[in-house]
Amino acid sequence: DPEAAGMTATAEHATRAAARIAAVSGLLFAGLFVAALVLLHRAPNLSDPDQAYAAFYSGGGDQIFVAVGLYLVPYAGIAFLWHMTAIRNVLDTLTPSPSAMAHGLNLLAGAIFVTLMFAGTAAVGAVAFGVYFGHTPAEDPAVARALTAVGYGLVFIFAVRGAGMFALTTTTLLRNAGVLPLIPSVVAYLLAAFLLVAVTNNPVAVLVFPAWVVLISVFLLRHARPSTSVGATSS
Repeated sequence: DPEAAGMTATAEHATRAAARIAAVSGLLFAGLFVAALVLLHRAPNLSDPDQAYAAFYSGGGDQIFVAVGLYLVPYAGIAFLWHMTAIRNVLDTLTPSPSAMAHGLNLLAGAIFVTLMFAGTAAVGAVAFGVYFGHTPAEDPAVARALTAVGYGLVFIFAVRGAGMFALTTTTLLRNAGVLPLIPSVVAYLLAAFLLVAVTNNPVAVLVFPAWVVLISVFLLRHARPSTSVGATSS
C-alpha cells in the first residue's frame, strides 16, 4: 500500500529527526554542564578554612570565572530540557503506549533536576556574582560558607537524585523501545544507580550524569541514521 508506506516513512523520518535533536542537545548539555562545574569549582568548598573564603572574595582573582560558570548553568539547563523533550518525542513514536509510571517519573525527575540544579548552583555562586558584578564588599566567610552548604545540599543530595531517577527511567524506556542494546543498558543502569545511592560532595561525582547523557546520545545518534531498508525503499 503506497499510502501506508508513505506514512511509515514519514513516521521514521520524524523519529530520526527527534533522535538527532535529542543527541545533539544532550552533547551540548554535557559540554556546558561540565564547563560550568569546572568554573564554579574555583569557589572555596566546604572543607576550606575561613581564611580561604576571605582571601578568595577579597582578592578578586577567580571570581569572574565563578560568575561566568553561573551564567553557563541556565544554558546547560535549557539544553537539557531540549534533550529531555526530544527523547520523549522519540519514545512516543517508537512506543505509543509506554509504561505510564516510568513515563511520568521521567518528566518529573527531569524537571526536578533542572530546578534544583539552578537553585544549588545559584547559592554556590551568589557571593562571587555579587562581589564581582555588584561591586559589593566581600561577605563574611560564615555567610559564604552557609550559602555554599545550601548549594552543595541542593545539588549533591537532591538534584543528583533527580538526575539518577531520570537516568533510570530513561534507560528503561529506551531499552524497551529498542534504542539501547543490552551492554550499554547495563552501563547506563550502573551510572543511574550510582547517582541514586552515592553519598559524597565531591564535584567529580556529578560528572557521572553528563557521562550518562553522552552514552545515551551516542546511541540516539546511531538510531538517527537512516536504515538501509528505508534507503532501499525510497530508491
